[in-house]
Amino acid sequence: MRGETQTDRRWIAAWWHSAFVDLASEMRWSYLPPLMVYFAAGVSGLTSVVGAFFLKEYLDLSASFVAGLAFWAGLPWILKIPMGHVVDLFWRWKALLILFGAALITGSLLIMFALVTEPGQMGAIMSISSWYVIALLLAPSGYAVQDVVADAMTVEAVPHVYENGTPLSQEEARALHTTMQTLGRVAIISGLASVAGVNIWIFSGVEDIGLDERLALYGRVYLVALAIPALSVSGVFLHSIFQRRKRQKGHPSRRTEKKAEVNWSILGGGLAFVLLSILMGTAQVSYAQEIVFVISLTIIFYLMAQLIKELSPEQARVLFGTAAIIFVFRAVPLPGAGWTWFQIDELEFDEQFLAILAFITSLLALIGLVVLRPLMARKSIAQVVIFLTLAAGVLSLPNLALYYGLHEWTAAHTNGVVDARFIAVFDTAIESPLGQVAMIPMLAWIARNAPSHLKATFFAVMASFTNMALSASSLVTKYLNEYFVVARAATDPETGKVISKADYNDLGYLLITVACVAVIAPLVTILLVQNSKYRTAE
Repeated sequence: MRGETQTDRRWIAAWWHSAFVDLASEMRWSYLPPLMVYFAAGVSGLTSVVGAFFLKEYLDLSASFVAGLAFWAGLPWILKIPMGHVVDLFWRWKALLILFGAALITGSLLIMFALVTEPGQMGAIMSISSWYVIALLLAPSGYAVQDVVADAMTVEAVPHVYENGTPLSQEEARALHTTMQTLGRVAIISGLASVAGVNIWIFSGVEDIGLDERLALYGRVYLVALAIPALSVSGVFLHSIFQRRKRQKGHPSRRTEKKAEVNWSILGGGLAFVLLSILMGTAQVSYAQEIVFVISLTIIFYLMAQLIKELSPEQARVLFGTAAIIFVFRAVPLPGAGWTWFQIDELEFDEQFLAILAFITSLLALIGLVVLRPLMARKSIAQVVIFLTLAAGVLSLPNLALYYGLHEWTAAHTNGVVDARFIAVFDTAIESPLGQVAMIPMLAWIARNAPSHLKATFFAVMASFTNMALSASSLVTKYLNEYFVVARAATDPETGKVISKADYNDLGYLLITVACVAVIAPLVTILLVQNSKYRTAE
């Protein structure tokens, strides 16, 4: 018995050391600049609650349209392919790219500020829905530009030699790259947690204020959010200072090992994708989203084929197998905006409570990233995705229970303790540590194995491929919302006139379908990949 106790203590001590002590010991000051850019991306969540309520309460847009809009909003992340190569070619001018991204983000925030504070004047120029669509497309464009630069900055941030110039071993380099990618997710989630806490404070007592005061409050949130682009700009300038000091110590940047040459296949394919997306998006062609998806995925496959020539055959097979698993895992559909509308209309969740859920999600995801870090280092991507898929299936059950009224029964038998909000908090607390885990092993693999002079391009192409999965998810979500029609109550912000009524009769069938697809599709994909030549143990 005593021996078992000592064994347990040693196991706990080893876990504590690998989860927390190693992470702290592997932190470097050089990591700070890219982490600031990632943190700014997380802080963008400051406007998420405001945006969700403004969309639900004041815009007459269907759930299927919103899901389709998410497809177009995801395209800038797929455009990381040409942007990544441009970053490699013009790395010295990366600050200008960060500034360009900051300008796009600022434009989006100012449009939304004007919409919530002066809807009449904005509506006189163009419909409020059109303004909203423009703002929704500008913001991800800016964040995508900045994310490309930040991804490449992580490569320079990780040291490849000791202070005395001795090269790091492959195992040490792997640990540092995994730490860098983990800290990148930590920075994003920390930003989300910070602004969720701010939102809880901002929206305290919001249920007691009228329409005009509420819109004015929304406007103040968008003004405060203008601090976001300033954070990312500060990060890139700090990176330049650190790199200058490194060169002064005689440690040249890894990006100087080999100068990137213009790859006209990548630039041409990327430019074709940009032109195709703009043309299809503005011409109102039938099945425009599907056409863009198929052609862009074909272009990405072509670009991937060009890039893997830089890898060994074994590395190329592992990359394809890993990418396929991650793609399907991220391509599963979501319930869409209808579930949020149901929470607002039927469960009576207000802005402050949604901010509380966001805070719990971010805080526990942050803890989960640190706690699960040893798991990511030891287990293969296939094993991690199996765990996340099964967990997602189980964690879809509380939402179904809320829709079918389980909270009414539990509240009646617990004197109101286990009500809808209690179940929502419980579900969020269990689910949130899992959301950011799947991508970290793949990002660390790219950072470790991609040629140093093409890191940004590799990051961009693989990120574009996995972001195509999110576009596929948006398309499937749109199809499901067209079949299972969900409508919410909404009013005109100027006249107060009711412009739509709530109808959630099909939402239960939608939630069940989403849960089944989210479990079956990834598990079948893993089974096929792991029994083929593309089997991955990474």
